[in-house]
Amino acid sequence: MTVINTNVKSLISQNALNINNRALSKAMQQLSTGKRINSAADDAAGLAISSRMTAQIQGLGQAIRNANDGISLINTAEGALIEVSNMLQRMRELAVQAGNDTYTDVDRGAIAVEFKQLLTEINRVAQNTQWNGMSVLNNNNNYGTSIGTGGTIADPSASGTELRNVKFQVGANADQTISVQFRDFSIPMTSGGEPDPNATPDSWSVFSGDAALNALSIASSADANVSIGNIDAAIDKINNQRATWGAVVNRLTYAGDNLNNVSQNTSESRSRILDTDYAKASSELSRTQIIQQAATAVLAQANTSQQTVLKLLQG
Repeated sequence: MTVINTNVKSLISQNALNINNRALSKAMQQLSTGKRINSAADDAAGLAISSRMTAQIQGLGQAIRNANDGISLINTAEGALIEVSNMLQRMRELAVQAGNDTYTDVDRGAIAVEFKQLLTEINRVAQNTQWNGMSVLNNNNNYGTSIGTGGTIADPSASGTELRNVKFQVGANADQTISVQFRDFSIPMTSGGEPDPNATPDSWSVFSGDAALNALSIASSADANVSIGNIDAAIDKINNQRATWGAVVNRLTYAGDNLNNVSQNTSESRSRILDTDYAKASSELSRTQIIQQAATAVLAQANTSQQTVLKLLQG
């Protein structure tokens, strides 16, 4: 049937051209953005999965930085303890020297000057060592500046004492943490800034009990021998703390390496879902461009086909 008012061939060509234009636009969008999924209409399930993976990847990235910050914090604290240990070794050497009866009381008094200065310096290091503005070697109940004081836990090794429990968030999800305990390395001091022999160190302090340093004296050979014992106990506690922190640093290092691996594999998985396959998209672009050209040509033919009706009228 030959008609003029309704050009069915043209309508069919227009519809095919519109459908092809949508496919062409989608291929060009994928190639220009690098993403296979640019809206929920492209792949609703894939969009949800890739969004969750993105949250995990970004969380893992921050967790890696958290682990590295934890390593830096512990290294800062341990670096201070290295100097404390060196000063304790020197104090022990002075105590051994003062224990020799070849020295007079005046000689021992001269030795004690350096001995007390070292005690004062140990306390200063404990008070002033900070990381990110937070004190890491003392717990003066100053919850605004002492690290970890918001999370104290009972010390299982001694009744009634407390440790500062510092948590490092090393996972993308809640409560994926590694904890380490920080102790108080302060020495009780007088208002004049000298070791206070009459004070009793807090039970959670490292330098308490057999390792107390504030009441040490090398005024006599007997006092010097007592001091040697206390200093040995203090050195042992320092070594134990450094060993604990070293183990945690190694753990954080392995945790960071594992987080890198998980992040890498998760990124690869997300890429398979979200990213554009350029070989496939390029082929689709070429196909739709060819069809567009063909459809345009056919549409032009369909629009001129009705002109044959004029020949019937002319006859």
